[in-house]
Amino acid sequence: MRKTTAIFALAGAAVGMIPSAAFAQDDLMSLDGSELRSAVQMRYDAALALTKDPGIVNANDPRYIWASEAKAQCGIALGFLKSSTKDEVSLSKCGMAYDMMNRTPQARVAAPAPQAPAAPPEVCNAQAPGLIFFEFDSATPQQDAVETVEYVVENAAVCNWTRFTVVGHTDRSGSNAYNQGLSERRAEAIEGLMVGRGIADATISTRAEGEESPRVPTADGVRELQNRRVEILVNQ
Repeated sequence: MRKTTAIFALAGAAVGMIPSAAFAQDDLMSLDGSELRSAVQMRYDAALALTKDPGIVNANDPRYIWASEAKAQCGIALGFLKSSTKDEVSLSKCGMAYDMMNRTPQARVAAPAPQAPAAPPEVCNAQAPGLIFFEFDSATPQQDAVETVEYVVENAAVCNWTRFTVVGHTDRSGSNAYNQGLSERRAEAIEGLMVGRGIADATISTRAEGEESPRVPTADGVRELQNRRVEILVNQ
């Protein structure tokens, strides 16, 4: 009995369903005599033929399991009928297995392949999304500075930029002390533009490096546009 139950459970899982108890019992139990024997014999013969069908046997088709069970249970029921006994258990299992072997297996739906995380947009350059240059001895942002700040603001949510560091620089023309103050004013000017366009002040920190970190190395006293700059850095 435990072997039969295991076969039923396995086959039921293979076609996506578990048959209910006494699935076709009432159909066969309502018949008597030669009519019942003919009905059981028909099921037995059909099950026997299906277990010999190469297309079913070689295809790993769950109907083969049900056909094997129907052949066994209908054979048992026929044995009882020879002594004019209607065995309720074997008739029930004969009818149920026959019904299941005639059902087309449900196609398995393949699980969707996992998708790779979307690559960040090309605009998400976390190294230095904002680079702004200044006129000589000036801390006043030009139009290109406004455009750069707007670029950073517009892409902050897309790129998950949550914190910023604004770093001011100068060229090497002028004294170290003066240039330190000038780089501070440049950083603060860009911070003001960012706050004015929606970046929370609490997410921005500023730093001034004066003439200590030139973008283009020069001799002392040389004016160089690329060194008169502010860099907007991203802290994610």
